[in-house]
Amino acid sequence: MGIIQNRLTIFLVVLFSLSVILINNGVEGFHEIYPHLQSVSAISVSDQHRTAYHFQPPRNWINDPNGPMYYNGYYHLFYQYNPNGSVWGNIVWAHSVSKDLVNWKALEHAIYPSKPFDKFGCWSGSTTVVPGKGPVILYTGITDDKNTQVQCYAVPEDPSDPLLVKWVKPDDINPIVIADKGVNGSAFRDPTTAWWSKDGHWRMLVGSRKKHKGIAYLYKSKDFIKWVKAKHPIHSKSSTGMWECPDFFPVALEGKEALDTGVIGNNVKHVLKNSLDMTRFEYYTLGTYFPNMDKYVPDNTSEDGWGGLRYDYGNFYASKSFFDPSKNRRILWGWANESDSKEDDVNKGWAGIQAIPRTIWLDPSKRQLLQWPIEELNSLRGKEVKMNNQKLNKGDYVEVKGVTAPQADVEATFSFSSLDKAEAFDPSWVNAQDLCAQKGSKLQGGVGPFGLLTLASQDLEEFTPVFFRIFKAANKHVVLMCSDATSSSIKSNLYKPSFAGFLDVDLTTSKIPLRSLIDHSVVESFGAGGKTNILSRVYPALAVGDQAHLFVFNNGTEPITVENLQAWSMGKADIK
Repeated sequence: MGIIQNRLTIFLVVLFSLSVILINNGVEGFHEIYPHLQSVSAISVSDQHRTAYHFQPPRNWINDPNGPMYYNGYYHLFYQYNPNGSVWGNIVWAHSVSKDLVNWKALEHAIYPSKPFDKFGCWSGSTTVVPGKGPVILYTGITDDKNTQVQCYAVPEDPSDPLLVKWVKPDDINPIVIADKGVNGSAFRDPTTAWWSKDGHWRMLVGSRKKHKGIAYLYKSKDFIKWVKAKHPIHSKSSTGMWECPDFFPVALEGKEALDTGVIGNNVKHVLKNSLDMTRFEYYTLGTYFPNMDKYVPDNTSEDGWGGLRYDYGNFYASKSFFDPSKNRRILWGWANESDSKEDDVNKGWAGIQAIPRTIWLDPSKRQLLQWPIEELNSLRGKEVKMNNQKLNKGDYVEVKGVTAPQADVEATFSFSSLDKAEAFDPSWVNAQDLCAQKGSKLQGGVGPFGLLTLASQDLEEFTPVFFRIFKAANKHVVLMCSDATSSSIKSNLYKPSFAGFLDVDLTTSKIPLRSLIDHSVVESFGAGGKTNILSRVYPALAVGDQAHLFVFNNGTEPITVENLQAWSMGKADIK
């Protein structure tokens, strides 16, 4: 199905969804509402598909990562959490702290509905470390059952407490921002980290929409309490729908070191990311921020819209980044929802995880970002197995033995001698996910499909392939990267998509590297050093525990060589 038809289908679904939203008092469309299940707690928690080193609390529902930061020696992660059940509802800001971004300790909830300005919900937002004040949380409060959204302010009760356990919401300040005339008050949420400008003002963005136009409104303040809306949005785009969880930050033109949120200059590009309520995907643009005009102008090197660049082409949403001053890096968090049914979630007693935190920086091409799992994750690597110069002819499947297959970290480099056998690329193939579903890992190609079979049963009744397939277009080669859940489970009541993205990689080296983090119900993959990334949620029934296997494979006529492969059995993170 071409992208125009695909978008039309999505649009019609969205129109229907919007009508349902109105019936449901305007509650967020992507959280299906089950009032009778919101406070149902499982008698016991199922461990079968729980992750070992991805962040998730011991039980219940989680969604958006909120306000991550580094402060006084601790990393803080807040997140949307239902303390009473494993479907969306009863949402609070849960709070966990860490010294290394891998092992986490839960504290008491930081924010929960308690005031007139957030009586009906404490939704997503950000933290900003304000000189003289310390950390300040900006979040969206829901004031009534009509889904009226306002922006609110919270500060630590004791700023000297290194754990920042207790937070207060001053009555004489809140709410700090109310939607004025012309702003859709029921689509007005998720304030960004604020930044300080040389003109003496703080600035922040709030996501919104006007009909089908996505909007990022800009607000300014001298004291971080009284905020005034700028004359124009910092940016907007037609036909994109609601912009949730916007993120706006600078990246250096050279090197991997990150910049604090307020840095501007000639050696900087800016990133604007939006989570699209209509599609359940995120996209970002690179561009130029003009502070004197309070305008952001995207570069013309990629689409500003649904078909634009993504952090992740899989199950990854509501992402939030922060500047880590302890290591001069920018770290990205993202939420991965479940792909099973609400009944499964209620029975197992939990739903939702956070993706592995990723370091992000600008690709040397200056046309996209690169992402890579934080270096601290390597501390969980245990037993290592290697494979070198393994040739794979058409139809070969070779097992990687000696590694804990359901809980592993795998890095591999695949090479080929020639691209002569690459299949012709049809210009109508503009949607990578549709192309992955059409071709799959079993259908023989020319150069590819080749890659990994993760979470595979011995006889391949179940497997989740992560693979590449190379095509020859008119003036270039096109590389497709897929993470295909179609055969991931013999269970039928699951969402098993063929996630995919195109990979902008230099093929003159005749090599493509791949890293996959495998964690029971998650396969999180990074292609070509983090150019294209895909997170899949899968629930094998056979390939669990000792019955899970890992293979390398090739279903193309061009022989492929696994030049080197390193796979580590991963330890379990301490997450309380």
